[in-house]
This record gives sequence, structure tokens and C-alpha cells, in this order.
Amino acid sequence: MAKDRNGNEEYGRPVRRILIGVLVLALLSVFAIWRIDNPRVERFRAAMVDKMIPSFDWALVPVTRVTRMVEDFQSYTRIYEQNQELRRELQQMKSWQEAAIQLGQENARLLDLNKVRLNAELTYVTGVVLTDNGSPFRRSVLLNVGSRDGIRDGWATMDGLGLVGRISGVGERTSRVILLTDTNSRVPVTIQPSGQKALLIGDNTLAPPVDIADNLEDVRPGDRVVTSGDGKVFPADVLVGQIAQGPNGRLRVRLAADYGRLEFLRVLRNPEMPAIASSGGLVAPDEIPASGVLEAASDG
Repeated sequence: MAKDRNGNEEYGRPVRRILIGVLVLALLSVFAIWRIDNPRVERFRAAMVDKMIPSFDWALVPVTRVTRMVEDFQSYTRIYEQNQELRRELQQMKSWQEAAIQLGQENARLLDLNKVRLNAELTYVTGVVLTDNGSPFRRSVLLNVGSRDGIRDGWATMDGLGLVGRISGVGERTSRVILLTDTNSRVPVTIQPSGQKALLIGDNTLAPPVDIADNLEDVRPGDRVVTSGDGKVFPADVLVGQIAQGPNGRLRVRLAADYGRLEFLRVLRNPEMPAIASSGGLVAPDEIPASGVLEAASDG
């Protein structure tokens, strides 16, 4: 067995050498033929290509298929990258759209502020709401205007549509606004068209109740509610809201101001309003006729 194996090796080596030599010679011949610059050799090369290439079409099919697959994969990769880029641009456009909507809403509120028709004798200062200091038992906001802007306690504030509250606490650069919904808020109002006098009482809801002294049958849901100007705290005829009837049948006021989006408030200057030294002065005037004092003393 060893002899046979050795004999095969002795015959195999020369055969391999001969095959390698023939292959090298063929490759060198092809290289030489391809590199020779001669018209006859050029015609020979063209004839050889014409004879051999058509017969190798079947061999080129897999190569063509693989090339197309690679091109398709590259195309899909480019499409995926473009899709990701479009997604990023869409996300950016959404953020821009949200910013544009917010600017549009802000612009609309500013336009509403400019459209409000007030008494020509009243001037105003527009401030930005810095923060909401509200709590379950107190409703107030903070403005970026204060004593340096001439703000005084008790002045009325409103947004672009209706009354919001009054100034209660003034600093040099900021001031606090007690909203109509606060439980400490009491505002004398007039119900139109009946002309009934009433008192709007804050109860920490967006539809505070209204107490009417008499003639309740003259008041209907939808009636307009404005400030009466009694007590010289609020200017007269400032829109407050509309009458609405609660589930328990009690009359309430649906406020005209948009309390969900308080960003800009207009502080109405009221030079005729007397200086307020105590919180009680926000509800009733300090001046009491002498006759009234005498009558109260005699009753006592």
C-alpha cells in the first residue's frame, strides 16, 4: 500500500507541474496578446471576443443578478436614509407648527386686547403673567408690572374679553392679582338689560354665583353682566360674563375672561379711585355720611 501511494505521488507531481506550466504559459500568452499594439493582433482580439463572449452569456447571468441585487440594496439603503431624514424634518416641522400655533394664539389675544372698547378717560398698562400663585383656597396670579409702572392696589385687570380681577399687593417690579374666582372676591355688578344690581361672589369655580337683592324673575340665563361701578373700586360697564343657571338652580356667571390662558392682562388706571388702606376698602367706600353715623349711634 505504501508503494502504491509513493508511486502515485511520483506520477502526480510531474502532472501538476506540467498543468501549472501550461496555465502560466496560457496566461502569459493572453497577456501578451492583449498588450501587443498591432492591427492584426487587434483584429485577432476582436474575433476572439466575438467568438467567446456570446458563449459565456450563461456564466454572466449570476454576476448580473448579483450586481442588480447590490444596486437594489444600495437603493433601498438610500431610500431608508431619506425616509429617516424626512421623519426628522417632519418632527422639526411639527415643533415649528406648535410654535406657530402658540404665536398665533398669543397674537390673537393681543389683538383682542387692542380691540376692547373702554371709557376714553381710562388708560391702562399691559403686563405679562409671570406665574400662577393659585391654591385650592386662593386664586391669584403675578404680573411683571409694579409701582415703578404706577400700579396701585385695587385697580381692575382684564384680558382681551372681560374682567379678570383686581390688584392686591404691589411691589416695585411685580404685582399680585386676586381673580374673580377667589373666595375673597366680591364685585358689585349690573345685569343687563333688566338693570338689576347684584354681587358676584367668588367660590373657587369658573362660574361664581351671583346674589341678587330682588326681582329674580327679571333675570334670564344669557343676560349680560357688567361692573356697576358702585363703591368706586371698579370702573363701570366692564364686561364680566353672562348669567347661567347651575345644576341646583342657583344663578351663576359664566365669566367672559379665558382663565385657562391668562398670559397678558390689562391693568386699568383709575385715578378717581380713592387710596385703599385696608382690604375692607375694596368692598365698600371708606366715606360714610355723618348722618349715618349719628343714626347708628342712636340705634346703639
